[in-house]
Amino acid sequence: MILLVHGGAGSRRPGANLLRKLAESLSSGFRIVQRGGSALDAVTESIRVLEDSGLFNAGSGANLQFDGIRRLDASLMEGIDLNAGSVIGLEGIRNPSMAARIIMDLPHVILTHKGAKSIADAHKLALIPEPDRKVVNKLKRIKRSEKVLSKLYNRYFSTVGAVCFDKYGNLAAGSSTGGVPAMLPGRVGDTPVIGSGIFADNTIGAVACTGTGEFIIRLVLAKEICMNMKNLSPQKASVLSLQRILSLGGQAGVIVLNKHGRFAIMHTTNYMVSGYANNKGIVVQQGSKRISKE
Repeated sequence: MILLVHGGAGSRRPGANLLRKLAESLSSGFRIVQRGGSALDAVTESIRVLEDSGLFNAGSGANLQFDGIRRLDASLMEGIDLNAGSVIGLEGIRNPSMAARIIMDLPHVILTHKGAKSIADAHKLALIPEPDRKVVNKLKRIKRSEKVLSKLYNRYFSTVGAVCFDKYGNLAAGSSTGGVPAMLPGRVGDTPVIGSGIFADNTIGAVACTGTGEFIIRLVLAKEICMNMKNLSPQKASVLSLQRILSLGGQAGVIVLNKHGRFAIMHTTNYMVSGYANNKGIVVQQGSKRISKE
């Protein structure tokens, strides 16, 4: 059994508060599989903790879009039968990952803002708090300078994600995000796109990505890494794909598990707050193995 969680990749060094919260996320999620729960439930719980914290670009801490509204994306997938659920542009709800979990039990795979909101309201999911003054002022500063906006695209990729391998040999992956700061309403990144932001297949492995969503989508990065794991280790499969995304001009970080529970945590950015939990304990770190162009 093993659980991997990340809190986003970028050039800014993550502080102690983020590392502590990531450890709490790992502890809460891994406790589920230790007690015989599913990989899917562990992934969902780990992401919920990060969404609730307000420290990451997900849930309560999500960025404001250019019009001052939080619109959240999330996705979940389990490897048993490739079942998946995803929400795009969900407004007013703190835990889009929990909405994605509900959608997994419906005939659909992806619901956008209105449909997703109806599902969330029907299940009485928690409302997202109003943004504090710090977040509002950040948006105002960005609007005053177009150059600042372009820098943010290169600096922050604070998606949160998790992958898990449970005692039954089942795999699951999940991701949640508030998108890029001050992004245009309607923009969709990789997080809610099954195969790009996440992928899980019990016969191969599970992957969750963070980074420049447009490039991740173009490569269908999560599934590409999974397909490469048919013949390669998690480490080698990750390196191959991350070098490809660098060659296109993008950046990314990945947490990867194969069907045997072997894993890799890799990124092209300076940092990616991440960690893992297994029966030996919990490990959290500011960054793991950084990949550069060949």
